[in-house]
Amino acid sequence: MRSESRANDMMRTVRAQKDYIIHPEGSVLMEFGNTKVICNASFTEGVPPFLRDTGQGWVTAEYSMLPRSTHTRSQREAQKGKLGGRTQEISRLIGRSLRAAVDMEKLGENTIVIDCDVIQADGGTRTASVTGGWIAMALAVEKMMKEGVLAENPLKGQAAAVSVGIVNGEVMLDLDYTEDSTADVDLNLVAMDDGSIIEIQGSSEKVTFGRDRLNDLLDYGYKGLEVLFEAQRKIAEL
Repeated sequence: MRSESRANDMMRTVRAQKDYIIHPEGSVLMEFGNTKVICNASFTEGVPPFLRDTGQGWVTAEYSMLPRSTHTRSQREAQKGKLGGRTQEISRLIGRSLRAAVDMEKLGENTIVIDCDVIQADGGTRTASVTGGWIAMALAVEKMMKEGVLAENPLKGQAAAVSVGIVNGEVMLDLDYTEDSTADVDLNLVAMDDGSIIEIQGSSEKVTFGRDRLNDLLDYGYKGLEVLFEAQRKIAEL
């Protein structure tokens, strides 16, 4: 029995609460079932040195997990003195994913930083971060347009991410921790709302899989993405 007694091609309950933190230009609490991520978007003038005087903006991201967001406490990475490889990899994924949804020339020489902080983890933290990060970014852009900082909307479309996998020989959508930790195949799909793919992260954990199974995984993934795009449109009032 899956969590929430859902079918293999169903998402967990998806919730988004905007303006969750009052200070950032855009903020949302993104929930995929029991996974909860606070996504904040900060808008600042200026860009990194490699983009100065190019007329183009920049979008980047930082990801972290609270010490007790998982079953057992983990030490804060700040206490360790360095970021873990997983943290860096997910931060880069979020940044790449959200940059794909932005026209950097329309953004101008401004920077949007997306902070994704996992307060409760039950699988799919990176996919919830990408999906919620886009909402936070859209809210920040809307605010900057209202304030006249941006002349036009730099967003090229919606970006979201979802996990799919093969568990005990069955294709499943939106894996929770129990499913993800025992999956035969694990895959994350990041795409735009026009169907174009931003990134696919897929690997065989226990067994190899053929192209027919890959197509099944993608079909389930796109079904989940439609749920996420609708949630984004609703919360961002698009």
